[in-house]
Amino acid sequence: MSVAPALEGPFRLPASPEASDLVAKYFRGLGDPLRVRILELLRSEGELSVGELARLLGEPQPKVSNHLACLRWCGFVETQRRHRSVLNRIADQRVLTMLDLASELLAENAEHVACCERIDARAG
Repeated sequence: MSVAPALEGPFRLPASPEASDLVAKYFRGLGDPLRVRILELLRSEGELSVGELARLLGEPQPKVSNHLACLRWCGFVETQRRHRSVLNRIADQRVLTMLDLASELLAENAEHVACCERIDARAG
């Protein structure tokens, strides 16, 4: 396993290629519509099990579980065991702030983003 480059304080440009790669990888954690939907459900419902999320999303539980693992790994979601259930929740209020800021910025540029072919065409 490689060691991630240290980001001293808030991320600032110009950044090293390693730090830029790390930030891009972090945002790719949000790069799937299902992961964004999971975060929005956790925002509205608070804490949910993977089974509850799968039912509400209409997706197979293993698929939701895999996406939750990515969200946990990036620090967007955390789990808490309650009795026999493992509940998922937003890990940090700043995750919701980030989603809110993205929504505000997107509202001003949604048409361009919707028809952009460059973003989807690029392979990670």
